[in-house]
Amino acid sequence: MSVRENRLASLSSLSPGDTERMLRGDGCGWVSEVDGRVVGFAIADLSGANVYALFIEPEYERQGIGRLLHDTMMDWFFSHKISSVWLSTDPGTRAEDFYRNAGWTATGTEANGEIHFEMSRDRWLTR
Repeated sequence: MSVRENRLASLSSLSPGDTERMLRGDGCGWVSEVDGRVVGFAIADLSGANVYALFIEPEYERQGIGRLLHDTMMDWFFSHKISSVWLSTDPGTRAEDFYRNAGWTATGTEANGEIHFEMSRDRWLTR
């Protein structure tokens, strides 16, 4: 919860075991550590074909950590032969810029006002 933008507003609706169940089921997660401290993490939900989370501690932003986690996660998604992945994020944030620069396509707006993005397997593999 130390991130400056895009805090998971839905955390209050998650039960304590939701993330663990995802990671033990159809999900996968990665962390980035600096000097033994986790400074970023990403979680992929294969069953929902969506990015569950990608967050970096503020003091470690703009060092390539987010892009490495992102690219690792996307390679993992598409190694499972799914056709596309989606995510949503708040408009007007650095995350929006990050995803646009990574090649994601905005396809609409969620009911909560977040931008809905998609990445196709073909687009990812030909980037």
